[in-house]
Amino acid sequence: MDRRGFLRLAGLAGTGAALAACSTPGSPVVTPSPSSSVPSGPPDWAALRARMSGQLVLAGENGFTYQGFNPVRDGSKPAAVARCTSAADVQACVEIARRRVPLAARSGGHSYAGYSSPEGGLQIDLRRLADVEVLAGDQVRIGAGAALGDLARTLVASGRCLPTGTCPSVGVAGLTLGGGIGVLSRKHGLTCDHLVKATVVTADGRVVTTSAEQEPDLFWALRGGGGGNFGIVTEFVFATVPAPEVTVFSLQYPAGASADVLGAWQGWIARAPNEMWSNVVVRGGAQASCKVGGCFIGSVGDLAALLGGLPAPASRYILPQSYAEATKYFAGGPIDRESFVASSRIVREPISDPAKAVGLLAGQSDETYVIFDGLGGAVSDVAPDATAFPHRTALACAQIYLKTPPEAAEQATRALGQIRDGLGALVGDAGYVNYIDPQLPNWAQAYYGANLPRLREVAAKYDPDRAFGFAQAVPK
Repeated sequence: MDRRGFLRLAGLAGTGAALAACSTPGSPVVTPSPSSSVPSGPPDWAALRARMSGQLVLAGENGFTYQGFNPVRDGSKPAAVARCTSAADVQACVEIARRRVPLAARSGGHSYAGYSSPEGGLQIDLRRLADVEVLAGDQVRIGAGAALGDLARTLVASGRCLPTGTCPSVGVAGLTLGGGIGVLSRKHGLTCDHLVKATVVTADGRVVTTSAEQEPDLFWALRGGGGGNFGIVTEFVFATVPAPEVTVFSLQYPAGASADVLGAWQGWIARAPNEMWSNVVVRGGAQASCKVGGCFIGSVGDLAALLGGLPAPASRYILPQSYAEATKYFAGGPIDRESFVASSRIVREPISDPAKAVGLLAGQSDETYVIFDGLGGAVSDVAPDATAFPHRTALACAQIYLKTPPEAAEQATRALGQIRDGLGALVGDAGYVNYIDPQLPNWAQAYYGANLPRLREVAAKYDPDRAFGFAQAVPK
């Protein structure tokens, strides 16, 4: 993997699912009356097709495609795909198919857990709702099908940016709904911290606008409660920030140095100014290797002084860039699909024995990674219960990522579990919902912590019949 591709792994945060999405301007709003009876039989696909301005394609028909980013998840096959072009299309899908077949939204991102292709159900494809419009002032309106690359290209032209992840194929929707960790997080907070309002199609088919003033419980839940819950978001409005000039860097260390580097990095990132974002990427192999990378809002000279607090690397790369150039740097080359299994742990405080953490990767495939993304700074300025994202005081988020061909996914999943559980023994059992893991033990508490009871109340209020239920949906 080249330098850019290695760093690109830091930006895989985001399921891309917009369950909880928003309407396009001018879309008609239909408010059906909820039914207390439980319907039987399959949906009336002909009726749904007649109501949609977009396209409904059933399994077996020409043009039926449903696969997401990760080929490991291709085995789950929906009965139909609704390619929506308006919130009214989404309403029709919910009204006609709810409680008859499983429903799941696909925004076009990575969709870690595969719930965007519900077996035998209806995949509500939002990728055609991908408009990005810069509004007056500092705001931007984003369709739920937009990817980070779409957003960055539009905002760069206006001199603005939104704190997000780095991988261009991640969906804005899933990233936001799970929180949104990225290279500006320590300076400007999570992606969800910049959400102003969202439009949501709820389980009873209503279209609601949610903000701090309107439907405030739902607005709270959308900021970190995870994709796949509460409703289908069709549109977001965010507050942006000025695009900064940055200095990017990558430090390469020799094999055998990973434990010392990880140990030093933990204290270093905790003391670093908010203008510094950094991660450590530890890579498996006969002997684990590592890189430290990141970006700094400041000069080369100031960055060099800060990097003096880390062990001396075997080689280093430092380059001042515009934010537009930096987004390309971190993105690496385009990747349409990638086969992997993944999980996460939240590092609440420095790992007391970094050698044990690094040792979990010894002997693993060299396509095995643990990526420690630094938190703190502006992320911790927000109270843990102010939004649904609970991990405000954590030092870092650790993504565990194993590239694997689909036919070896079962073996890779076992290796993933060993690393995940071993790391959990060192740092605790919390995890990041945007790296959703179907095998994660005690997953609800791991993802949501003390915010779980309130999330359950919101889920029961907006989706009492579990129209949007899936294996790790917020329990009602």
